[in-house]
Amino acid sequence: MKLSVLALFVSVGSSAAFAPAQNTFRSSKLYSTTEAPPTSTKTKAPVFDEVCDTTGVTFSRFMAEVAMLNPEISELTTLFGAIDTSCKAIANVVKRSQLPSSETLGLEGEVNIQGEDQKKLDVITNDLLKRALRFTGRIGVLASEEEDEPVDLAGNEGEAADLLYEETDKYVVVFDPLDGSSNVDAGIPTGTIIGVYEHDENCMIEEEDGDLCLANTLQPGTNLVAAAYCLYSSSTFLVVTLGNGVYMFTLDESIGEFVLSKPNVKIPEDSAIISFNEANIEKWDEPMKKTVHNWREGTGASGKRYSSR
Repeated sequence: MKLSVLALFVSVGSSAAFAPAQNTFRSSKLYSTTEAPPTSTKTKAPVFDEVCDTTGVTFSRFMAEVAMLNPEISELTTLFGAIDTSCKAIANVVKRSQLPSSETLGLEGEVNIQGEDQKKLDVITNDLLKRALRFTGRIGVLASEEEDEPVDLAGNEGEAADLLYEETDKYVVVFDPLDGSSNVDAGIPTGTIIGVYEHDENCMIEEEDGDLCLANTLQPGTNLVAAAYCLYSSSTFLVVTLGNGVYMFTLDESIGEFVLSKPNVKIPEDSAIISFNEANIEKWDEPMKKTVHNWREGTGASGKRYSSR
């Protein structure tokens, strides 16, 4: 989770995130090579004022200020309002999940698209976030890590799932509703990861070939309009970027609001800690292995010995 989230925010947290690129996607569902939608976006990096850098300002006030300063992305206010509410709801579900009376304990009995056993908590948080986002009326395509294709959230139980395409809506949202859900039993932090792209207006569900619409969910990180993650730990954090800087909000449970705790977050120039999934180290190329080894032994260019988390 750490490296993927870091890559997500590094890619979208600067104006360079909107540079055009060319990519070809291979649909996992259709097994065909599909040209991705054009990678340039209509959205410019937003501007902020002193209100957006004032610690203690609520997230809703922050988004209202951003919308006033940047009318072209004002619809993101509604979208992030749903994300705000969802994170609070998921935080509460996670916090109560280990109570003996909780209905979220145990496995659901299904396997997700990644081949992982789904927990009841995965299914509940997935459904919660899908519905909150769908009913903003701002989403054209919605895709979750827990499902192998976008689904119609309006269908009743037992009905065949249709691909979720709404031609009048502006954004594509992809998300992992509860990354690290297997950690909940041990009280280890979990999180929700969300990416927002522009919806391709050329996507037409009436056409038999839905490759273009499916490719909308497979765009590179450089196309992101916005991104966010919620971290459920000692506190509940909501970290957001709209393409110009990264802002961290902390949930103040006494007022039920996320408040700005760290404006314009940046990766430190220097550090004494490295963090990565060591289970995959044997799959890395030799230069990367050597670099990490040197960091551990203190034989790298800086001469500093790094500790691991």
